[in-house]
Amino acid sequence: MSAEGISNLDPPWYNLFSICMSKKGQFIFLGTAASAGVPVIGCQCPVCHSSHSQNIRLRPSGVIRVGRKRFLIDVGPDFRQQALQHGLDDLDALLLTHTHYDHIAGIDELRVYYLKDQKRIPCFLSQESLSDLKKRYDYLFQKISGPTLSAQLDFFPFEKDHGMIDVEGLPVQYMSYFQAGTKVSGFRLGDFAYISDIREYDESLFIHLKGVSKLVLSALRDTPSPLHFSLDEAVAFVGRVKPEKTLLTHISHALDHEKTNRRLPPSIQLAFDGDEMEFTLA
Repeated sequence: MSAEGISNLDPPWYNLFSICMSKKGQFIFLGTAASAGVPVIGCQCPVCHSSHSQNIRLRPSGVIRVGRKRFLIDVGPDFRQQALQHGLDDLDALLLTHTHYDHIAGIDELRVYYLKDQKRIPCFLSQESLSDLKKRYDYLFQKISGPTLSAQLDFFPFEKDHGMIDVEGLPVQYMSYFQAGTKVSGFRLGDFAYISDIREYDESLFIHLKGVSKLVLSALRDTPSPLHFSLDEAVAFVGRVKPEKTLLTHISHALDHEKTNRRLPPSIQLAFDGDEMEFTLA
């Protein structure tokens, strides 16, 4: 199922993406909020009381569509609502960035896919995330001998900090960075990359992002955070990647959608729930 271990991604991986730039993919934002969602319970701030639909944000998640394939990135506490809103009747794979609550709390909702089709969902994640899932959701790893109501997933942990995997016949690159000591995985397909919950990273990350023209990146708020990029830090990171278009996600209630976008360059904007980004798959 996996093809691991590309150690120098500069020319091999970059050239792979340049060979055939014809197949299109699409990324749909299922949720763009920070961990508390927007509006935040009990908050009286202008954004939480905004009537603007793009200021209503569910927890961060997204789905990659390539042909008939559907790859889910993270499965947070709002997943059931997101799946119903976007008609996600089928899923082909789950890509997990890390195991913070706002990224995995909807994992039990995946049981409906097994109950409907008796199809197990392959899940791609880091070794560290797998170890944490075994502690939090031990029943997902129990062998079953009869009918079950639990989600049924097949886990494929990454062997290294970066490399390439085969997901349902499509090449997906993964890369690692950190958020306050927690290892987080980013993903790339063709000229598209999804980098969320980033705080600390090695300079080699920019090698893996070479040639990306469509970028999803997290940006929490204007003020500094020990866990996330601020808006200015995200803009500076984008300046080094140099994509054609960047949509920001994992947004707190400190950022009003329209007001923030007016002060950002047109090529860097806040995403909203239901927003879409088209990309080219090599």
